[in-house]
Amino acid sequence: MGIKEKVRAILSQLPPGVTLVAATKTRSPEEILKAAEGGIEIVGENYAQEAEAKYQVIGNRVNWHFIGHPQRNKIRKLVRFIDMIETVDSLEIASEIEKRCALLEKVMPVLVEINSGREPQKAGVLPEEADGLIKEISKYPHLRVMGLMTMGPMFGDPEDSRPYFVETRKVFERIKSLQIPNVETRYLSMGMTNSYKVAIEEGANIVRIGTKIFGSRE
Repeated sequence: MGIKEKVRAILSQLPPGVTLVAATKTRSPEEILKAAEGGIEIVGENYAQEAEAKYQVIGNRVNWHFIGHPQRNKIRKLVRFIDMIETVDSLEIASEIEKRCALLEKVMPVLVEINSGREPQKAGVLPEEADGLIKEISKYPHLRVMGLMTMGPMFGDPEDSRPYFVETRKVFERIKSLQIPNVETRYLSMGMTNSYKVAIEEGANIVRIGTKIFGSRE
């Protein structure tokens, strides 16, 4: 089955209201365009330089999400063409996005990344610190918090991911109940190839799938 057919198969199985982001790290523009022919509307990139190179080939034929950890010195490059940054986890990153977007008179939709597994080696804000961070980010006129994102384990039994997703969903509901001005708790981005079905059961409405579309990386 080719890339196009795999995309169509996944899209046909997703529940209504769940958005598929193709995780395209290391994938070629040609592969991404095949995925777009199959119905992919959003791609997720991890590295600024790689994303920019692909954008120069593909342009606005797809929407671009940033799903890697943004380096502060790369944000100026990213905000020119990225449509959403899913991985904001500090005021430092948020303030740099604000500064760069202000110069472009652009409002950047962002998701706040939650370190739901409390793993020191992973990016993301701790669940109990999310409220405070989001309240601070909400003051920036050129950012719009649209929801939350979490990673969860990449491998192993998909069921191992469930507690991570449950935890993030709880934070999502809590933020929603606070009704913070300038914050829309609309998107919950959770789950990858290995775990997206469990993520959807726990409330994800964005899933980020790479291997199931493009095959294993070389």
